Amino acid sequence: MKVRHYREMSQDELESKLEELQRHLFDLRSQAVTEKLENSKAMHNVRRDIARIKTIMRERQQA
Repeated sequence: MKVRHYREMSQDELESKLEELQRHLFDLRSQAVTEKLENSKAMHNVRRDIARIKTIMRERQQA
């Protein structure tokens, strides 16, 4: 997702999306360990989305 979409979300939506992405990252890591991960770029993309959400949440907290 683009940063613009995350900025349009409310705080509650961001928190739920963050939890969802963290669960997804855990699943991807499990797949990587068992060598069943088909798209190795997926972990990279999910980690970036998590960082984007955390950055937006931090910006809102400081404002």
